[in-house]
Amino acid sequence: MPIETKILIVDLDGTLVKTDMLYETFWSAFSLNWKILLKAVCSSLSGTVCLKNFLYKYSDIDVKTLPYSQCVLKYIKSQRSEFKKIILVTGSNEAIAKRISNHLRLFDGVHGSKGKLNLKGKNKAKFLNDKYGINNYDYLGNSNSDLHIWKTCNKAITHNASKTLRRKCETINKNYQHLQSASFYRSTFGYIKAIRPHQWLKNLLVFLPILAAHQLSIQQFSSNAVAFISFCLVASSVYICNDLLDLKADRKHPRKRYRPFATGTTTICGGMILSTLMLIFSLTVSFIYSWDLLIIILIYYLSSSLYSMLFKRKIIIDIITLAFLYTLRIIAGGVSADIKISLWLFAFSIFIFLSLAAVKRQAELVDLKRRKELHTEGRGYKVKDLTLITIVAIGSGFISVLVLALYVLSPEVLLLYQTPWALGGVCCILFYWLMRMIYIAHRGRMHDDPIIYAAQDWTSRYAILAIGALVFAATKL
Repeated sequence: MPIETKILIVDLDGTLVKTDMLYETFWSAFSLNWKILLKAVCSSLSGTVCLKNFLYKYSDIDVKTLPYSQCVLKYIKSQRSEFKKIILVTGSNEAIAKRISNHLRLFDGVHGSKGKLNLKGKNKAKFLNDKYGINNYDYLGNSNSDLHIWKTCNKAITHNASKTLRRKCETINKNYQHLQSASFYRSTFGYIKAIRPHQWLKNLLVFLPILAAHQLSIQQFSSNAVAFISFCLVASSVYICNDLLDLKADRKHPRKRYRPFATGTTTICGGMILSTLMLIFSLTVSFIYSWDLLIIILIYYLSSSLYSMLFKRKIIIDIITLAFLYTLRIIAGGVSADIKISLWLFAFSIFIFLSLAAVKRQAELVDLKRRKELHTEGRGYKVKDLTLITIVAIGSGFISVLVLALYVLSPEVLLLYQTPWALGGVCCILFYWLMRMIYIAHRGRMHDDPIIYAAQDWTSRYAILAIGALVFAATKL
């Protein structure tokens, strides 16, 4: 018969918070200084507790914005009168646990990993039994490592546990209670959202070289399709890493705070595994197809990683890098289809993507100004830079239209177009579209990447159709 206890023990990782503080501190430390990775590896050789202490020392965790489980918080508050003491006990670093406890003000005591003691699994069970006595406390946890504790506690309480773990808990302790269960569908949807499939639209740029060269054979289309798949996989891998590096900033952002890793809908560990698998699949597909494509994919991954860790904090360098990453997709399309990219297309792509990258930053600064903040965490720009970045967007856009106009007037245009004067209309539409995008960003109506926004904007769709019609007319008439 269950006995009445006066002590409730609450776990931290995956229970009180929807995340794991070991991974949180790792990505926080890594985002602040990527050189710390080697030191972290060396620290891990001295034991898990040493690694936890090291990562906490070099991290910057904002406990106010962590994804707390509202279900667990509600349960603790409802049981406040039933227990003499409610204690937070975790395998995470004790210092971070104390900061969380001080923020929530719900606990009468805190214990975590320190010294050489890793307070997890059997170690945690022994610690609790020695301190509070066997069957003399209720325990709220969520993982397989908690089975050792549920076996010797009075009441086993699970949260966010799988059906398998629930059955194991019921087998070893007949006095049990299940709070919120783990949702496979919610987690799966979170991972799908994390890889940002809507961003794959950008990878359609790999098909631009065969369209520009008017070489639309099945073989070349198939070659570009391979490049498209490779870029989708590697880009999603980078998106996940970028989200993990930006956890702190995302949780303070009015829209980005709803991203899967920021909300704890998906686990950081799961994200790391998924990112690695997608990178491996991308490299494998590229390697099977050609060495040239593999090299481009590697350049893209390394450049994107440098952008996430370093370049996005550097003014102007960040938009140059973004423009380069867009242009690299076009280069990949040319390489995979064995088509030489003209200097005209290369120059045009550089400047139009510089303009769109600047529009992206312009939109962020306008949003920042609207929220009455001075600067964005993790970025090099401040609100007072808005005028300058707008000038960059306008200037780069003008140059891209000028490059296109000069191409229309050049002798080379006659090699592909029978009626090149029709392309003059493309210059006008492109100029209108770019200026409209800048105005939309200036008015605070753009909340996405400009290319993604354009895909959802009917005016942009009509502009693309009009450009397509003019190019067709210039080719056939």
